[in-house]
Amino acid sequence: MVDLSRHARHISLPQVGITGQQKLSDASVLVVGAGGLGSPALLYLAAAGVGRVGIIDDDTVDISNLQRQIIHSTNNVDKPKSQSAKESINSLDPAIKVVSIEERLTPDNAIAILQQGWDVLIDGTDNIPTRYLIDDACSILGIPWIYGSIHRFEGQVTVFNHNDGPCYRDLFPEAPPAGSVPNCEEGGVLGVLPGVIGSIQATEAIKVILGIGESLSGRLLIYDAEGMEFNTLKFSKNDDRESVSDLKMVTEMFDSSQWCSPDSNTFKIDNGQEVKKGKVSHEKIMIAEITMEEVIQKRDNGWSPFILDTRSEMEYNQARIATVDLHIEHGRVQSIMNDLPADRDVLVYCKSGVRSQMAIMLLAKSGFDSSRLFNLSGGILAWHAAKPDEIIN
Repeated sequence: MVDLSRHARHISLPQVGITGQQKLSDASVLVVGAGGLGSPALLYLAAAGVGRVGIIDDDTVDISNLQRQIIHSTNNVDKPKSQSAKESINSLDPAIKVVSIEERLTPDNAIAILQQGWDVLIDGTDNIPTRYLIDDACSILGIPWIYGSIHRFEGQVTVFNHNDGPCYRDLFPEAPPAGSVPNCEEGGVLGVLPGVIGSIQATEAIKVILGIGESLSGRLLIYDAEGMEFNTLKFSKNDDRESVSDLKMVTEMFDSSQWCSPDSNTFKIDNGQEVKKGKVSHEKIMIAEITMEEVIQKRDNGWSPFILDTRSEMEYNQARIATVDLHIEHGRVQSIMNDLPADRDVLVYCKSGVRSQMAIMLLAKSGFDSSRLFNLSGGILAWHAAKPDEIIN
């Protein structure tokens, strides 16, 4: 039964009303991970009146989590995160049924857990294999899910598997090499960033439940907290991709010692796939990622790329690579198509590698030869770490 007093501000919205609030009360949402992204998502789902909320997390609260994982408190350090999150949710609204699962989502338990009547799933995970697992399991069971990722000052959000829309494997057909993506401890993360991204994830979940507005399905929202910019990249379903009917592919990732060994850094990733080695396909555009180590090696062998800086004017004036050839903000790169060389590779960089990836997509979509475009993983931060003497401040 809808609590009219508690949800009065929702009920007064024409798009919600009593009928919509009842939909929220009847809805079940599973959140995988009670960390940086899961914290705000869980709190806002609870505040919105979602009647049944699931939390799956096998970790315990650490003092270092509290910088961004606002659902937990100092008093709950060393307590299981799923239990800590459940306490916070029920202190907000005791009527909410909270399902606490103190496990890690794996190919062995994913189908059984996701079959427990969930209408929407929110991704609050911190590693690549689990994201592919979520995507494959949701594809098999027909569950829409809300993707989120964070890295330093930048985040991403989109909706997968909604109304026959694209899936994670359509946007990221291939995983980056294991160990190539820096984890949160190594790269750092602005504490409020997951608050923004997690809140957007909760917003998308509520919209899916209510059937209102335009979801982010087919659109990747990219947020730059430092520049306070939102950008959107469109992507589409790959009809040529073989549909997923079982968990065989992702099980191979979990069984791989490269991905899942206890010593691997890849189980502590907060940033999706925006900074990585290898190649990633966006709408069949291949983006070649290159590390600073590879840049140095290729330069030693005579490689002399055209260097394109795609950061803001303020960032460029603060610091830049000494040998940079051209500067243009990433959203305006199509205006300098004719200024790019026809006979040289182009090395594109930003602060950490997200906006430069977007710039490459825009250039490729405008007809530039994508095989000559290289995205610098880690951006100018990686260059500064490897070659500080080549940075002009």
